[in-house]
Amino acid sequence: MKKVALHFTFILAFGALTLSCSEKTVSNTSRSSATAADATVGSRQLKVMSYNIHHASPPTKSNTDIDLDAIANVIRNENPDLVALQEVDVNTRRSGPGNQAEALAERLGMKAYFGRAIDYDGGYYGVAILSKYPMSETTVIPLPEDADPIAEDRVLATAKITLPDGKTIRFGTTHIDVRNKENRDQQVRKINEIASTETVPFIVAGDFNSVPESTAIAELDKVFTRTCTTDCEPTIPVINPDRTIDYIAFTKTSPFKIVSQKVIQESYPSDHLPVVAILSY
Repeated sequence: MKKVALHFTFILAFGALTLSCSEKTVSNTSRSSATAADATVGSRQLKVMSYNIHHASPPTKSNTDIDLDAIANVIRNENPDLVALQEVDVNTRRSGPGNQAEALAERLGMKAYFGRAIDYDGGYYGVAILSKYPMSETTVIPLPEDADPIAEDRVLATAKITLPDGKTIRFGTTHIDVRNKENRDQQVRKINEIASTETVPFIVAGDFNSVPESTAIAELDKVFTRTCTTDCEPTIPVINPDRTIDYIAFTKTSPFKIVSQKVIQESYPSDHLPVVAILSY
């Protein structure tokens, strides 16, 4: 089992793209842990998306049919400031040449950072961050898998983000183990450990392969506040979804308040539905 952290940094800067976007404000509904009072705290807002893109291969097509434009359109329609991507290909045979994160960034006028999890199909496969704002101090951290060492390697990729007001935050994207419960619990504990040493507000988002009632999410909740904690909309499968496994969360010491969260009902581009949250600070 490889335990060496291979750090692949792909930063691509483009001008920010401004689009208008409507959003529901959370009041006292069960779809979020926010309250109406929460939504009024803080004059600035940050829109965050988590999206497992299934290497941009629509589930109704073959594994080598790639439609990055469909993924880009979903992101563009929501106009997020930060995006956590999972299942991203770089130079694989199935997806063709190129870095999918960079290709999406170019389409969207954002910056891209790719975090390699494994060598795959002649290239690399992992997670990525898209950001409207400058990124620095990027990292790719391997996550442990002691209970099942032959499971697919998993990582947490992070970047320090400089917001328009000059404040900095840490933003992370991850894709937790699908095979083994103990691996999932251990990997979330590692993310908690990393977050606990961070000196700036920390947002993590991704595919945790864990339902809200799982022990992995109970671990996450010790350090992070999820943007939905009650009656959360399911994110998988895309047709008749019945499970919530994709989340956005921030450390409890962060200044964020939850304004809203929603699951985007876009069934064509991927086998996961994207999650979008607006935070105030």
